[in-house]
Amino acid sequence: MLKIFADRGGTFTDIVAVTNNQAIIDRLLKYPERFLIVTLPNQQWIIVYKLLSENPEQYQDAAIQGIRDIIGIPNNKPIPTEAVEVVKMGTTVATNALLERKGNRVVLLITKGFKDALRIGYQNRPNIFARHIVLPTMLYEQVIEIDERYDANGNELIPINIEQVKGDLEAVYHTGIRSCAIVFMHSDRYPEHEKQIAQLALKIGFTQISVSHQVSPLMKLVSRGDTTVVDAYLTPILRRYVNQVASQLPGVKLMFMKSDGGLVTAEQFQGKHSILSGPAGGIVGAVQTSKRANFELVITFDMGGTSTDVAHFQGEYERQLDSEIAGARMRVPVLAINTIAAGGGSVLFFDGSSYRVSPKSAGSNPGPACYRRGGPLAVTDANVMLGKIHPQYFPSVFGIDGNLPLDKDTVIQQFTQLAQDIRAATLNHCTPEAVAAGFIAIAVENMANAIKKISLQRGYDVTQYVICCFGGAGGQVACLIADTLGMKKIFLHPYAGVLSAYGMGLADVRAIREGGVEQPLNQALIPQLQQLMAYLETQARSEIDEALSQVEVIRKANLKYEGTNSTLTVNFADDVVVMRQEFETEHQSRYGFIQLEKNLIVESASVEVIQKMDTPEEPLIIRIRPLDEDPVSVETVRMFTADRWYDTPVYRREDLQPEDIINGPAIVVEKISTIVVEPNWQGRLTTKNHLILDLKREQGTGNRQQGNPHN
Repeated sequence: MLKIFADRGGTFTDIVAVTNNQAIIDRLLKYPERFLIVTLPNQQWIIVYKLLSENPEQYQDAAIQGIRDIIGIPNNKPIPTEAVEVVKMGTTVATNALLERKGNRVVLLITKGFKDALRIGYQNRPNIFARHIVLPTMLYEQVIEIDERYDANGNELIPINIEQVKGDLEAVYHTGIRSCAIVFMHSDRYPEHEKQIAQLALKIGFTQISVSHQVSPLMKLVSRGDTTVVDAYLTPILRRYVNQVASQLPGVKLMFMKSDGGLVTAEQFQGKHSILSGPAGGIVGAVQTSKRANFELVITFDMGGTSTDVAHFQGEYERQLDSEIAGARMRVPVLAINTIAAGGGSVLFFDGSSYRVSPKSAGSNPGPACYRRGGPLAVTDANVMLGKIHPQYFPSVFGIDGNLPLDKDTVIQQFTQLAQDIRAATLNHCTPEAVAAGFIAIAVENMANAIKKISLQRGYDVTQYVICCFGGAGGQVACLIADTLGMKKIFLHPYAGVLSAYGMGLADVRAIREGGVEQPLNQALIPQLQQLMAYLETQARSEIDEALSQVEVIRKANLKYEGTNSTLTVNFADDVVVMRQEFETEHQSRYGFIQLEKNLIVESASVEVIQKMDTPEEPLIIRIRPLDEDPVSVETVRMFTADRWYDTPVYRREDLQPEDIINGPAIVVEKISTIVVEPNWQGRLTTKNHLILDLKREQGTGNRQQGNPHN
């Protein structure tokens, strides 16, 4: 049987498969340059495979193609689904639809008098000095105002005129719109009117009906409304993608990763769950593997082709309730991930006076200049120029037929030309490699700032943390990022290049439900909160199949000071004093003060039900070479770092054994990524095949394989 874990990213789709089928392994071993195969205990193997997310000449869907390539089935034959036990995947389909504004056409139904409430929003100005304010485009196409109203205490002030609404909805239906978002005042508590309209829309024939009291049952019309519109806009796109995958895999158990770091069955996967589907797999993978390596304080750093995602972990997953992604506000629990548009495909250019690393990505088609599709210079090209990436250790999947190596010659030629252009504009004499290093320095600074935002700016001492580095491009800049932040330890898992996909296999099924409270925190409120928690738990349990394994329940309360808007999440306790203490400790750490004279308000409560899944074991490896025998490098290459060229040994990851020490500068090449050990760093392999990089105590200590500098 095959278990497939897949992550479809912006540039590459990563696949990790677990199998006990010897025949599949025997066939794949003939293609060592394309498939990484790891033997597990008890007659099982892990297969790691990467392919371009977009390759229209070769295939329609990368994840399905990956499954075909692993089993060895041509495109014109159906996949033998009895061979596949489960497929768990994350997808950027919804995220891309939101970024490119290619979702479904939506009509918004809202209480009369609030037609423009979502456009006006909260009137906050992200850039206070901007004279020309560009508002994000709204996701809905039309608005129908419904003459209805409940007051804040649940008294019906204006009943719905069903006939009038029916006429309005039918008129919209005839324009071809099939998605509707229903958002009424106070419907988070009094949803009767929303239910009436939803039934009417269903009768008329709308195929996607998102109702605010189900999508986001919390107060605040604007954020509840925004979330509902996002759900109506993206769910149909997601349904089409899910159905397309499911049609190729009839009868196979199909699960998707949600933005909160939990898995959900394909039928229950909705637009509001999907925005951070891919990155969430990476966080789960990084956290679970870091725990296995005995690290408790972790900064996760995921650098892919299109973007870099960073997150903070201190014992439990950090989530945020309010988020804004691609101009769309959402109020659903998502993992607290800080994403910046800097990846291996980020485009480099000189604007006449300074170097720029653009937020735009070259993607996988055309890709960076070295991908042989006429693409622009990108971060990956800079690493090729610096000798940190060498074509002979990179998969040969480029060119029209997808069988050529990276094109180093065009990179050297383009950087040489760029250096001449810079010299002409600024009269600065700089070599092509110095130009490439300058661009890398800017990209590193951007990524280090993203980590500062989630750590230093929130009161965490980042120097005490390990940086868990993954993603196809992460290992190339890991040491530079750590140097910038004063971090001393880097953790690189053997599947770091595909950790987002591996994370799908390490994730649990999670169901989260929230309910609004908005009442002062006192002992008299506790029974009411317990009652709400019990109701939310029942709802959450309905989403999972409890017969499979044990279930864990986590209860949280979102608290804030009276008269403020910033909530902090604490563990729910029967004792008010305990919750208040936890809130004050967190408030002191985050903001540097507490306000003892103010009352605490319980804004909302949440219950998370977690169902543990079987996760793949990781093999232990044994040292075969004598302890005093160093690893042997496959060759010595020239690498430009710290303002000069070094003769740098290249090691293959599979040749390393536990207790091996690698002194920088060195390059460790894997099938799925490249790791650069900078001159002041030292690598050590553990029995779990984890590569741990440590900052050397003093320059020049223990330089068993120190590279030779060339000025």
